[in-house]
Amino acid sequence: MSKILFVCLGNICRSPAAEAIFRSLCPEVETDSAGTSDYHIGEPPYGPMVAAAAARGIAMSDLRARQVRRQDFTAFDLIVVMDDQNRSHVESLRPEGVDTPVVLMAPLAAGWASQEVPDPYYTRDFDGCLDLLEAAARGLQAHLAERG
Repeated sequence: MSKILFVCLGNICRSPAAEAIFRSLCPEVETDSAGTSDYHIGEPPYGPMVAAAAARGIAMSDLRARQVRRQDFTAFDLIVVMDDQNRSHVESLRPEGVDTPVVLMAPLAAGWASQEVPDPYYTRDFDGCLDLLEAAARGLQAHLAERG
């Protein structure tokens, strides 16, 4: 699997952080991130998330928000979403006959009970979000390594 898209609502907190974390773990994998909404198109990631990530050595200030598109289903091998609401939105865009997997990020994290990645834009828990995203990114990395 060589191309992964990470998706959240606005593409300024969770999905760009997931992308930045995963690309630091697996630089050989092509990654991108997108939001289901059009609230922040062209904007950089949210400042408090950038600062929390930078404190961990994770660079994400180069990323810019974009909206998920139907063609992402054919451009990517895997789409990883942060919650059920965004998964439903992404699935509503699926072209007929395209079987690109769409999976939740949180269940990839070993030892975490969460099914969704809480949105730190609202919870203000940027470090907790990053903890979960890092664990899930390691889980995704292990899953990809198993598949070869």
